[in-house]
Amino acid sequence: YGCVSVGVAIVVKMQLAAAFETRAPVCKLRDAHCKAYSSFRPFRSQPAPRAAPVHNRARRGVACQALEKYMIDKLGAAEATYKEMNVRMADPEVAANAAEFQKVAKAAADLETTVTTYRTYCDSEKQLADAQAYLKEVQSDPEMAEFAREEITELQSKLVELEKQLKLLLLPRDPLDDKNIMIEIRAGAGGDEASIWAGDLYRMYLRYAQKNNWKVNLLSYTQAETGGYKEVIAQVLGESVYSKLKWEAGVHRVQRVPATEASGRVHTSTATVAIMPEVDEVDVVIDMRDVDVKFARASGAGGQNVNKVETAVDLMHKPTGIRVFCQEERTQAQNRERAFAILRARLFEMELQKQQAAIYAARKSQVGTGDRSEKIKTYNYKDSRMSDHRIKENYDLGKALDGEIEDSIQAMISVDQQERLKELADAMVART
Repeated sequence: YGCVSVGVAIVVKMQLAAAFETRAPVCKLRDAHCKAYSSFRPFRSQPAPRAAPVHNRARRGVACQALEKYMIDKLGAAEATYKEMNVRMADPEVAANAAEFQKVAKAAADLETTVTTYRTYCDSEKQLADAQAYLKEVQSDPEMAEFAREEITELQSKLVELEKQLKLLLLPRDPLDDKNIMIEIRAGAGGDEASIWAGDLYRMYLRYAQKNNWKVNLLSYTQAETGGYKEVIAQVLGESVYSKLKWEAGVHRVQRVPATEASGRVHTSTATVAIMPEVDEVDVVIDMRDVDVKFARASGAGGQNVNKVETAVDLMHKPTGIRVFCQEERTQAQNRERAFAILRARLFEMELQKQQAAIYAARKSQVGTGDRSEKIKTYNYKDSRMSDHRIKENYDLGKALDGEIEDSIQAMISVDQQERLKELADAMVART
């Protein structure tokens, strides 16, 4: 019996090797089949697995066919662009121009994941076709047919997952996602406790930035007498800063017993967070006739220069009423440059909010517009819980205040992606 089993295993191995010499999935079948016979037991035919219902087989067939035409067109265009970018990077003229080379390299890097996933999908599709063809050839052998079906099921599942990834990768990216930002935190309702809470929020985002290896520069602040900030503005530099922190824009509410509360009553205070992408002068044109520029002596540390010379800059944008006061730098020119940078960012954010409000209202997004009037999160100290009201999820308060807010941000990104995928599906149904 053992000799018979070994003989059968050798024959099967030779047949499989001849039929699919280079295909990885069938190599897996061959190895698995040989292992099944290596125990030197008599060969017993196993009954073929029960066939899947007709409707399931039909659904699987559709899932394993080529992607929808609109996706094929986009993926084909992405692959062509990716190849073109790689050719351009090899061009000596492009390589000699550092700015142009960086631009081309970034374009190629942005497409690399999409193209790699698409190529993996195409390879898996070919492997599936080979496995299905082989299954037809071995229908008379129940054992071999079983292994082939298992491989087909595995490849079908893989294709479904790859298709989901490709749909997400094809979603239009926010052109501002790669921008650095200015984060503005203002004390809201709650008096002195609101200022303390604004300071706590600033430290939370500072720790989150450190975990992401981002650089934070404090630009402007107004300290409160009891601690914290009435207002604080900081610049955050790094990779994909706006793509993550844009979900933090809005009203953050805290419920806790303030340190100054003798009776132990829980107070509710708020602070507003604004996330402003950094923009160049060409993105926002400021008419200097609309700006009142004043200079003053700066307060605080900095030596005799800042105390005797009017280095602080006070801007007032008359059409919008936006005021910017900057005194952190040692020279008037540096403070003026920073003040105008903050003003441009605020003006850009105002226009951006108008556009986003119109877009999100039209599509009735579950994510929300990020408008400051929205209460997006509540930090409950009694229950040690941070609640995100937009997606109705709770998180550990201690971890959140220590800068561990990545989970909540990724949850918001996922909700936004699913909403946009639903829009895409509805658009495809409408076309048909």
